[in-house]
Amino acid sequence: MRIVRVYYKGKPQWGVIKNESVYLLNSTPFERIKYSGQIIARKKAKLLAPAIPSKIIMAGLNYKEHAKELGLKIPKEPVLFLKPPTSVVGPDQNIIYPRGIKRLDYEAELAFIIKKTARNIPEKKAKEYILGYTCCNDITARDLQKKDGQWTRAKSFDTFCPLGPHIETEIQPGNLAIRSYLNGMLRQNSLTSDFIFPVYYLLAFVSRIMTLLPGDVISTGTPKGVGKMKPGDTIEIEISGIGCLKNQVVFMK
Repeated sequence: MRIVRVYYKGKPQWGVIKNESVYLLNSTPFERIKYSGQIIARKKAKLLAPAIPSKIIMAGLNYKEHAKELGLKIPKEPVLFLKPPTSVVGPDQNIIYPRGIKRLDYEAELAFIIKKTARNIPEKKAKEYILGYTCCNDITARDLQKKDGQWTRAKSFDTFCPLGPHIETEIQPGNLAIRSYLNGMLRQNSLTSDFIFPVYYLLAFVSRIMTLLPGDVISTGTPKGVGKMKPGDTIEIEISGIGCLKNQVVFMK
C-alpha cells in the first residue's frame, strides 16, 4: 500500500495511491483504513510530506562504507540526533539555502514512520510498530556542523528534512538500493544491507530512550558519497520499492 498526504480542496488529506488515482480516506493511516469514496487523479493531487511527526530521530554513521570513507571506527551503539518537525517539507518543495552558509550537503536516507505508541519494545516485535517506509534527505549545513562540534544547528533549519513521496507499507528494509542524484548525476549508490544497525534494532534501541508516537519518523543514516549543493540544483533521493523524492535548492530571499 502506498499512503500519501495530498493537498486537495483547500486542505491536507490522507489517501492511498492505486495505479494513477488517489483514493481519499476518512481516517488517518494509524487507524483502520476507511475510504471516503472520493477518487482523484494522481496528477491533480499535490503531494505533501507523508508524515506529521512530533519528532524526527536520525541515526548518524550507520553504513559501514560511509564510516570507512570518513576514516571513523564502527560505533558500538547507534549515534542519534534529532531534527525538529518544522524542518519537514514534501516532494517538489524547495530546500532553502540559508544566508551565510558556506556548504550545504545532501544525505540520502531510508526513513520509517511509527504506526503506534512504542516504548521499551523488543526487537522481535519492532515490525508491528512500523507503518511503512519513505525517502528522506538529511540536509546538513556542513560548515556549521564542523564549527559547532555538534549537529543540532547544522541540521535543523526549516526545509532541512524532505520526506516522500509516499509511505510504502509492503517492503522489507534489509536489502534496498538507495541512491542520490544531483542534477541527474549519480552521487550515492548503496544497499541497506550495509547498515551497521538494522531497522528493527534501531527502533527497539530508540524506544528504550524515548516514547515514540504515531507519525514519528526514524531515519537510518546515509551511505558514502555525500556532497554539496548550491542554489539552482535539483537533488533526488531514490530507494527501490519506494520511489523518488525530488527537491530543488533555492537561495533564501
